[in-house]
Amino acid sequence: MRTVSTAETAATIHPWAIHAQALRVRAGRHLAVDGLDLSLGTGVHGLLGPNGAGKTTLIRALATVAKPAGGTLTLLGTPVDGRADLRPARRALGYLPQHFGFYPRFTVREFVSYMAWLKEMPKADVPAATQRAIDRVGLAAKADARLKTLSGGMLRRAGIAQAIVNDPQLLLLDEPTVGLDPEQRLDLRELLRDLGTDACVLVSTHLVEDVVAACTDVVLVNEGRLLWQGAPEALGAQGDAGHPGDSPAERGYSALLRRHRAEATR
Repeated sequence: MRTVSTAETAATIHPWAIHAQALRVRAGRHLAVDGLDLSLGTGVHGLLGPNGAGKTTLIRALATVAKPAGGTLTLLGTPVDGRADLRPARRALGYLPQHFGFYPRFTVREFVSYMAWLKEMPKADVPAATQRAIDRVGLAAKADARLKTLSGGMLRRAGIAQAIVNDPQLLLLDEPTVGLDPEQRLDLRELLRDLGTDACVLVSTHLVEDVVAACTDVVLVNEGRLLWQGAPEALGAQGDAGHPGDSPAERGYSALLRRHRAEATR
């Protein structure tokens, strides 16, 4: 029987896996997230925004890597502040940074197992959980290959495997499709939809089409604040043929950013 963690128990009680109010987070001296309000529950949420919008800084704060500079943040029922014990929440998190570090001489299996150990998974559960994570990202044939021998796309899939090895209640993926070929992107979309049935999955990406295909909800941020949130089909309704883009969703994305910029210059 799978042991239910404190964070998972809190998540079943708390209505939101992520709840932020007036959240402020710095990236160096720059206030990259500035007064953001956001509430996310079960499902797959696509995080969109132009370069410099604060997406990566937000993901780092949600992963408890970056400390909030102001406002409130609650993850799986646990307040993220200087007084809280974050270990239970971290055990229920999965996180793939945009640029993740690894030991080149580790095999894929050793790497994913090591990350499971860091997440304090029960020792007896690690081998089966590691194999399942590797299988889910399509790396079974490379499980015993050293990381230094993998292609960029395979490395990215190994990174996704370590993020999901603990069956996280909150999964944070920063640009997970980088280096993936079209077929692998389709497989990832299917995996995300599966994971989002009973977890909160937040995917930061520049690819609007991936958001439309895989996500139940779109979160658009700009200049560190929430600009728009809604269903993928509602995003398409925000624009028209006069806006740049090859699809309704891309035109809606472009329209929202242009409106925001126009309002900011008034």
